[in-house]
This record gives sequence, structure tokens and C-alpha cells, in this order.
Amino acid sequence: MTTLSRPPAEPTSGKTRPSHSLRAWLLHDLHETQALHQGPHAIPRGHEKKHAWWQVMCLTGVDYFSSLGYAPAIAVVAAGVVSPLATLVLVVVTLFGALPVYRRVSVESHSGSGSIAMLERLLPRWGGKFFVLALLGFAATDFMITMTLSGADAAAHLIANPLMPGWLQGQNIGVTLFLLALLAAVFLRGFKEAIGVAVVLVGFYLFLNAILVVVTLGDALSHPIKVNDWWQALTTSHGNPAAVIGIALLVFPKLALGMSGFETGVAVMPQIRGDASDTEEHPAGRIRGTKRLLTVAALIMSTFLVTSSFTSVVLIPQKEFQPGGAADGRALALLAHQYLGVAFGTAYDLSTIAILWFAGASAMAGLLNLVPRYLPRYGMAPQWTKATRPLVLVFTAIGFLITLIFAANVDAQGGAYATGVLVLMTSAAVAVTLSARRRQQRKATIGFGIVAAVFVYTTLTNMVERPEGIQIAVIFIAAIIVISFISRARRSFELHATSIHFDEKAIEFVAEADSGPLQIIAHEPLRLTGDAYRHKLQTVSEVSHLPLGDDVLFLEVIVDDSSDFETELEVHGIMRHGFRILEVHGPVVPNTIASVLLHIRDVTGLMPHIYFRWTEGNPVRNLLRFMFFGEGEIAPVTREVLRQAVPDITQRPWVHVG
Repeated sequence: MTTLSRPPAEPTSGKTRPSHSLRAWLLHDLHETQALHQGPHAIPRGHEKKHAWWQVMCLTGVDYFSSLGYAPAIAVVAAGVVSPLATLVLVVVTLFGALPVYRRVSVESHSGSGSIAMLERLLPRWGGKFFVLALLGFAATDFMITMTLSGADAAAHLIANPLMPGWLQGQNIGVTLFLLALLAAVFLRGFKEAIGVAVVLVGFYLFLNAILVVVTLGDALSHPIKVNDWWQALTTSHGNPAAVIGIALLVFPKLALGMSGFETGVAVMPQIRGDASDTEEHPAGRIRGTKRLLTVAALIMSTFLVTSSFTSVVLIPQKEFQPGGAADGRALALLAHQYLGVAFGTAYDLSTIAILWFAGASAMAGLLNLVPRYLPRYGMAPQWTKATRPLVLVFTAIGFLITLIFAANVDAQGGAYATGVLVLMTSAAVAVTLSARRRQQRKATIGFGIVAAVFVYTTLTNMVERPEGIQIAVIFIAAIIVISFISRARRSFELHATSIHFDEKAIEFVAEADSGPLQIIAHEPLRLTGDAYRHKLQTVSEVSHLPLGDDVLFLEVIVDDSSDFETELEVHGIMRHGFRILEVHGPVVPNTIASVLLHIRDVTGLMPHIYFRWTEGNPVRNLLRFMFFGEGEIAPVTREVLRQAVPDITQRPWVHVG
């Protein structure tokens, strides 16, 4: 077997002008292989350093645990005195719903692709591609709102600190924009290994939160009157216990942002150090480490959510949670200042600001890996999206716009954040349910189906009550789809093959033509009778007015999934009715033929001649058939693909049409 590796396209070769210093600076990493990234927060395999699962948990934690900075305040705003019970419902769903789902995802998608890749495998062809594009829109919503919401909350903590100058008061938008710009500056310069920083930030942050929870919980329990006041308000306002439980269940969707770390948890899998016996196909140690990461992170977060929600609603007056109040977006920071003094409170503020800002960095890293992972492989992204710096500028501009639209308000962005998180979690639950059903695992199918139903209800409820989330997601989805199909149309004439493999029989067929030219007839695989081959050979000979030798080959392309773009091609040699056939499966007929011809030219040194007949039908209809079904007007499109791939006409395989 012989192999020729070829990138799907190199449209930038020879086009990047060194004299244009800004362009060169922006596109400096355009030729780096983004496809080696494995989901959000991953780094290229060639430079990948493995870490213990608890260290990688800290990388997940800058996103997951940082939500403690605003989750208790959002819970009280959403649920009032019922917030501790609503938070308890959230914890139950986390531990008995989300956690089992993502432990299953870690088994079935252990390369770091997450639940989106599972659904991509389960839903092939164009329907699957559209579904993945929609999920990417929700993922973009999740990551973008993570950046802007975290930045807004970091700004709120900074401004509210008593040591800050008075002129900062009311400058939340300006401070948030500054933090986003600072984040962009870091990525424009280069974002290096983040796990070491994440371990320090998460360890210090959780340590301060543990001290704060112990102190405030002790104070609340040592003053029964405060707990009694809360209980009285709960029972007086909402009647019997059944009504309280019902309200907690109804309010729960508003608290869903407290489950934000699971998709990230499986995305960072490739960075977890597994067993020495691990392979890419069966990384048992990595999977085991990921399950520990997910479980421990969920237990830590659940403990902090329940205790902080309780102390916040018991110890802080309700009026302080209103916009502009002392606890608006920073309930735990207020408690830190009140119960442990200015020094501890300032340390807590600095820790919170740092981890919230780094959560934005984590989200930016996720976006920078998510876009190149899927869209270029679909042919649905411009070439510059493989470069980091242009994407950083685009995402930063979007972050600025979102910050201005929501006026850097943490509560206002909670619905959009929850929508992104919930849609991804719902997709994961649906993916594992479908997978369990395909494996005929009845109990698992029922269990995961119930979890999926809960997440569907939660997602729909959140969308109805807080429609800004779905509105933002729809904008992202529409933008992704429009840009994707414009890019797909522009890249239609590129070579799609990432590599080409000839089996031994195919090599034998090609090698028999030891002197040029190598004559190949394009043949539709729908007519496989001996008469069809003889008629095609006779027709080509008559039309071309050339005697075709005994070593003539037939080339047949079988279209499997026309929605694919970047593919590996396997060429098989077949004898059929005494004729030698090169059979290859590919997503698009003309591009596949062009790739095979160039491969033969490069391996044998012979110049292939390919013979076609004109395709009947309306040209516009044939163009649409080519775009969506991989067929259409084969001959001229093959010639155009070859022309763009090989500018030198003397090095280009010949195309004959009759």
C-alpha cells in the first residue's frame, strides 16, 4: 500500500505578502495544524503534556467553580427565599442527571470531542451537519456569555471593594470592556500552558470559600433567630410545603448556570495522564481519571452551592440583591467583608476577580479550538479562521457588543448563559440515550431518557422565561450557517482529500502502464454490466479519435456522504468483466477524481489523461447537484479543480470531454 498525504487546500500559498506586516502578523500561525486540537482547552498532540486528573480539574474549575462568584446572588434574585431549596433541586439534577450523562460521554467520546461529536456520528449527512452547526451556535453562546458575564462580575467585585477609588463607581461597562481587552491582549501575544496557573487560582479560591462558608454557616446556625426569620418568610409567603417544593422545581431552570462545567470537563480529557497501557482507541486510564474529575468537581460544587445559597439568603437582606445593591452579583464577597474583615474581603475579591477573568480565558481558548475543529473540516470556514489572532479580534468585538447590549449586568446575562449550558447538556443527554438504545441497553436507555426529558423541560422553560438566551443563540446560529455556506461555496473547487491510499491491486493496475500517457475513463458506477464498459470504451475511442491501449483504466467514484469535505480516500483495484477498475469512495465526484489523478501523477511520474462525456441537464440544476449531492457537471468541474490546484498547465493532468 502506498500513501500520499496532501492538505485539502492551500489557497494562501504564495499569497501572504511579507510586505504587509499587519497581515503577516495576523496570519502568522495560519499553517499550523489546528485539526490537532482536541476540543476546548486542548493543545497539539505533538506538544501535549499530560497531567494528573486533579490538576486538569482545576483547568475545568476556572469555568465551573468561578460561577460561585455570582450564582448565589442570581439564585436569590430568581427564587427569593426559596433559593436554598431550588439550589438543592439543582444539586440533585447535577449528581443524578448531568454527572451520569457525562461519565458516559467520557467513555464514548474520549478524544475530547464531547457530546457534539457523539451526535455527529449518530446523525450523519447534511442533517447531522446542520444539527452540529446549530449546536455550535449554542456552544458559542455559552462561551461568549462566559467571557462577558465573568468579566462583568469581575468588574462588579473590583468596583465594590472599599479600597477602590470613588470615581470607579458606576463604571461597570468600562471596567468590563477593559478586562475583555486585556484578555484579548493575552491571546494576541500567545496563550501558553494554563494548567499551572489554574491550579493556583482554583486552590486559593476554594480555600477562601471554604473558610467563608464555615464562618458564615457557623454564624447562621449560632443565631437561630436568623434561620427562623428565613423559615417564617418561606412558609408565610408560599404556604404549605408542597407549594414550596413546586416553586423550587419551577424556579430551578433559572439556576442552571451552576452546571456549566461538565462539557468542559470532557473536552479537557486529552490532557489527563492515563495508564502506561492506554491507547488512543482504549484509553482506560484517561477515562477513569475523567470520571474522577467529573465526580469530584460535581461534589465540590454541589457542596458550595447549597451552603452558600443558604448563608446568602439567611444573612443578607433581600433588598441588597436588587440592581445596585451591595450583594448584586457578589453575595459571597459581601459576606467576606462583613464577617471576616476588609483584609480577607479584599483577598477574596482579588481571588474572585482573578478566577473570573481566567474563566474568560478558558472560554476564549474553547472558542479558538471549537471553530477550527469542525468548520474547516466541513469546508465551512474561511481560511483565516485557522489563524488565532483574527479569531481573537472577532470574538473580542462580539464580547464588546454583548457587554454594551446587557450594560455589563450579571443578572441580565444569566438567561443567555443558562440557555447555552442547558442546550449542550440536553444534547449530551440525548446523545447517550440514543447510544444506549443502539447498543440495546434497555435500563440505560430508560434512565438516560428520563434525564434527557428533565433537561428538555428545563431548557424549554428557561427559553420561555428568559428568551434573550435563545435570541442570542439564534443570531450565532444564523451567522454560522450563512458564513459556513458562503465558505463552502467558495471552497468547492479545492482538493478535499487529506490523504490517498492505493491497495495492492490498484498499484498493480497503475504500474502496468510503465510508459505514458496513462489513459483513464471516468465511469458512473450505476452501470456495471460488461456491455456498459464495452460501450463506454468504444464511445470514448470514437469521440477522442485516439486508439485506447489495452492498459486503459476505468475510474469509478462512489459518493457516500456528500456533506463531508475533508476525507481520506481509499482506492481499490477491481477486475470486472475483464476490465480494470479503480474504485474509490468520496464525498464529491470531481474533487475525488482530481485528487486521484494528481496522486497517480506524483507517485508514477506519468501524466494521466482522463476521458469524460458531457452531462445532460440544466447547468444551474447540475451546479446545485454538485454543491449538495457531490455530482452534477463532472467534467468541467474536475478540470477547474485541477486548474486551481496546479497553475502550471504542463504539470496538470489532461481532461478530455466528448
